[in-house]
Formats: sequence, structure tokens, C-alpha cells
Amino acid sequence: MSNVKELAAQMDSIVSQGAIVDAVKQFFAEDATTSDYNSVTTSNKAQMVEKMEGFAGAIANVNGITHHHTIVDGNVSASEFTFDFDMKDNTKIYWHEIIRRIWNDKGEVINEEYFNA
Repeated sequence: MSNVKELAAQMDSIVSQGAIVDAVKQFFAEDATTSDYNSVTTSNKAQMVEKMEGFAGAIANVNGITHHHTIVDGNVSASEFTFDFDMKDNTKIYWHEIIRRIWNDKGEVINEEYFNA
């Protein structure tokens, strides 16, 4: 069994630096699924990479990414973040969210779900 606490900490650290695409590429299983609180889903790693590349490409300025807490229970981690971005279309994104991840025995994320905190 992989050390989920360690892996979650590594992934959160990469996300904290704004390297969201890299985090997905490094930690997601090929068949990983995601869903967010706007009911947007992805059904594999390639779709999620594409979604995150599109999102990252639309960011004009990162005002801040704050990692508050991570809780790990067995093969499930929950990470609390605040994301503050200025987008290229002049909108602002301010998300306070919980990212719940389920990990497999190989140390890969098989499911990631976002909850509006």
C-alpha cells in the first residue's frame, strides 16, 4: 500500500505552486474520474489534462493559492484550498474548496471530486 499521506502532501505542494496540469500528469491514474460542484465530469486522465490545460491557459494572474489543511483516512485524502485568480476574460475566480481524492494501491489518484467550501 502506498503512503497516501506523503503522496497527498506532494500533490498539494505542486498545486500550491500553481502547477495544476503537472499535478494531474504526475499523480492521476489513466482511468481516473473527476467531478466538480458544477456537475462537470471527466472520465480519464487525458480529459482531465485537457480540461486543466484549458483552465490554466485562461488565467491572466495568480493572486494567491492557499493550502489550508489536508486530512488523510486510509486511501482517501481531503485537501482544503483557496484559489484566487484573475482570468484573461477580465473575470475573477475566488474558490474556497475541498478536493477529495481516492488513491489506488499504486499511489495514483483514481477519483477526484471538488466541494465548494
